[in-house]
Amino acid sequence: MAPVVTAALGALGPLLGKLADLLANECGRLKRVRREIRSLRTEFTSMHAALQRYAMLEDPDHQVKQWVSLVRELAYDTEDLFDKFIRHLGNGESHDGGFKEYFRKTARRLKTLGARHGIASQIDDLKLRIKEVKELKTSYKLDDTASSTQGHATVDPRLAALFAEEAHLVGIDGPRDDLAKWMLEEENKHHRRVLSIVGFGGLGKTTLANEVYRKIQGHFDCHAIVSVSQKPDTKKIINDLISQVSRKDEFTKDMESWDEKKSIGKLRELLQDKRYLVIIDDIWSTLAWKAINCAFPEINSSSRIITTTRILEVASFCCPARDDQIYQMKPLSDIHSERLFFNRIFGSEERCPYMLIEVSKAILKKCGGLPLAIISISGLLANRPRVKEEWEKVKRSIGSDLNGSQSLEGMKNILSLSYNDLPPNLKTVLLHLSNFPEDYLIDRERLARQWIAEGFISEERGRSYQEVAESYFYELINKSLVQPVDIGYDGMVHACRVHDMMLELIISKSIEENFITVVNGSQTVWESSQCSVRRLSIQDIDQELASELSKKDLRFWRLSRPDGV
Repeated sequence: MAPVVTAALGALGPLLGKLADLLANECGRLKRVRREIRSLRTEFTSMHAALQRYAMLEDPDHQVKQWVSLVRELAYDTEDLFDKFIRHLGNGESHDGGFKEYFRKTARRLKTLGARHGIASQIDDLKLRIKEVKELKTSYKLDDTASSTQGHATVDPRLAALFAEEAHLVGIDGPRDDLAKWMLEEENKHHRRVLSIVGFGGLGKTTLANEVYRKIQGHFDCHAIVSVSQKPDTKKIINDLISQVSRKDEFTKDMESWDEKKSIGKLRELLQDKRYLVIIDDIWSTLAWKAINCAFPEINSSSRIITTTRILEVASFCCPARDDQIYQMKPLSDIHSERLFFNRIFGSEERCPYMLIEVSKAILKKCGGLPLAIISISGLLANRPRVKEEWEKVKRSIGSDLNGSQSLEGMKNILSLSYNDLPPNLKTVLLHLSNFPEDYLIDRERLARQWIAEGFISEERGRSYQEVAESYFYELINKSLVQPVDIGYDGMVHACRVHDMMLELIISKSIEENFITVVNGSQTVWESSQCSVRRLSIQDIDQELASELSKKDLRFWRLSRPDGV
């Protein structure tokens, strides 16, 4: 598989391939240049291995991030340097063109003498930068720092949803009552049923599951709630279920000494003659469900299991039987969004000052019916003066506030869970969506071609570039990261949109990785960046921006506009 460009590693993978090609062709015949290229390739191969290891860290230390950024920029600069050199050198092919071609070749070779001298001195500069980067890695002991970050305890950002007060919930009554009714139907048939609630992070899956659980738990002999998360500890999860279900202390005696197999056996023994109700919250893989599901006996006692997940494939895997149900979460309606927003800030909808109604609706549009976003932003606004100008500032700065506001930290953490769970190839194509403005309808086939042109896609056995790219598109839908639009009769999705809050996170991550710089006339983000612009997305252009762009060297920038112009 050919190396591809990724957000985490930048052009480092393709650069290694390019250096190998240079050694094999005409450039490799230039003695000193050949020696220097071989040296660079060795250094970058070592750095590539380190970057791949750091890219797997869930929450790397700031120093690790900074070092990765330095290496990524170094790789981009090296690629730019050799691209310029190749352009000056020419391809060396012979053509029959008479005297004109003869003079053209002579002029090209004369230029090459200067290019040879230039490449040598610039390679010396790169070697100095490489030496500095290597010394930083050693002096900061980054390998020790990186390994220590994996052991940090984290607070589960979904805990608050399990203990939400019913009086504070909005728009949940209808779905709760419908699902509760379905859960209690056909009790006389005695077989077990599974309800899987699936949807985008922050839509309220855990809250809905908990409300259904509260409403019907009195109909069951025993009940329990456990959270799985991205790195499940099956033994701990099973033991937690046993602790909630067992009413006898003797049964849980010496539980810590049990291995996983014994824990599963003990739970099956406990549930064997009981009608049970269990919530398995936040499942991220089919393997996790498979490991936990085997602990629940499928006895004829009308037991019920509720699962929550962000991934459609997992929801389907949890519900193999005809009588199981997959419930797809929907955003709050405009009416319910306003009720939740105004109640949390003013105590009721009627108390909102008239001058804040218009800006409030603009903020709610950005929230897109996402309860988590509405709650987080209303918490931020509750501490701001009730002045229109202040609220306008919040509306404009929601993206930057994701990184700097404690009120929005919980929302960022929950949305980031989906991003952090992605492999590098999907992180890259997801970040590429920051090219598109809010509410933009993104065509599937055109998007796939853009990914291929950017070098994000490689051929896989038996599949073309286009097929691989389209499989990535459907995987983003499967993981509830983008919203499918224009679904054909054959099930093919022709386009997608990105939720405004997810788009803000994507743009934030793109800036952090220096992957795409977004400009839209009034908002230009490159002034604050210490790195070179690598990809520039122009979403709106005015005279001031056009003038600024005219002063910059754009030869090695990747420019894009949503309309393709």
